[in-house]
Amino acid sequence: METANLKSIPSEEKFQDTANKVIRHGEPSSPSLTVQPSQSHKTLELQSSLKWSFWTVFSSTFITIFFAEMGDKTQLVTLLMSAESQSPGIVFLGAAMALISTSLLGVIIGYWLSKKLSPKTLDLTVAILLLFITGWLMSDVIC
Repeated sequence: METANLKSIPSEEKFQDTANKVIRHGEPSSPSLTVQPSQSHKTLELQSSLKWSFWTVFSSTFITIFFAEMGDKTQLVTLLMSAESQSPGIVFLGAAMALISTSLLGVIIGYWLSKKLSPKTLDLTVAILLLFITGWLMSDVIC
């Protein structure tokens, strides 16, 4: 049994276009004829998009958080605690659990908010919140 080359499988749009051309040019067709690509074709596209989507989301999240945390107060506190305690393994476990917990809390609240608010409203709310925090920090530095 030969396996199909993925490049030789036409996209759903191309498949539908070809089917529409055949129907428009007066070739024999039935009024109840509906053209659907094979289920395995849809499954392959879905699996491919899910795989790509996972790695895109994972890598962008990792890189963003990694660079955002570099030199952050959390990293500096972890550095100092590790130097003072002489138990870097325990400090690492404690810091890792704390970061996982706060990340989990952020993901849960973010997911819940995404179900309650439109993306535009959520973006505007976060922008206003960040401006408020920036103003608060600036006033703390200036005063």
